[in-house]
Amino acid sequence: MAKEFASLGVIEVDGVEIDLTKCDVRVITGRKPVKTINRKGKVKGYAKGITEYTLSLTVAVPLNSPEPDWDNVDDAKVTIEEENGQRISYRNCFTTEVGTSYTVDNEEVRDIQVVALDKVIE
Repeated sequence: MAKEFASLGVIEVDGVEIDLTKCDVRVITGRKPVKTINRKGKVKGYAKGITEYTLSLTVAVPLNSPEPDWDNVDDAKVTIEEENGQRISYRNCFTTEVGTSYTVDNEEVRDIQVVALDKVIE
């Protein structure tokens, strides 16, 4: 019997559903190794750091409807609802980079880098 795997459901930015072609979520824990002088010459442990949440969104450019002002997104909430109903929200989001790409298939897409200050599993 074939296994069923999770797939992405819906993404919303401030309650508005977005047509995505790609979404990458990166969490940088901020932990750093603590190097000490010891006989074994190995790292003894780690120090806690500051966690960073970065989302890379590639969105389709709508032709007949207004597009969000991606350059000025500030204090937004990005919610990812997975197919199984689990919702993950990234709060206090702001954009750091916005770019435009054109693909071989004659598609225009926006590449958006978003940094979030908090992550909540609902």
